[in-house]
Amino acid sequence: MGSVTDSARLDPAIAARLKLDADGLVPAVVQEADTHAVLMVGWMDDEALRRTLTTGRSTFWSRSRQEYWVKGATSGNVQHVREVRLDCDGDTLLVKVSQTGPACHTGATTCFDDDVLLEEQA
Repeated sequence: MGSVTDSARLDPAIAARLKLDADGLVPAVVQEADTHAVLMVGWMDDEALRRTLTTGRSTFWSRSRQEYWVKGATSGNVQHVREVRLDCDGDTLLVKVSQTGPACHTGATTCFDDDVLLEEQA
């Protein structure tokens, strides 16, 4: 993944709490702050999380392209980060955002709109 200088590293106290997988990544669940809808899941390493925390824009590591990407940089469907939380085990992030436009690359509002596998009946 990308290299960074010592002065531009994730806060060591936060980095120490992260439990990264074998690829150095942690899943980031992205949720609309106002509606609580789960929009998407992305992957972050220390640098992507540092960029997210410092810029206020959701930044992820693309496992397929092997590069960092900022949500909405090309589509205009921007995520303005309002809150970031680390779960109790340190292995998942919750990123609460204000979403502009659809969150899914397919044009759907969320990445979870199309395939309902089970839905409780009233």
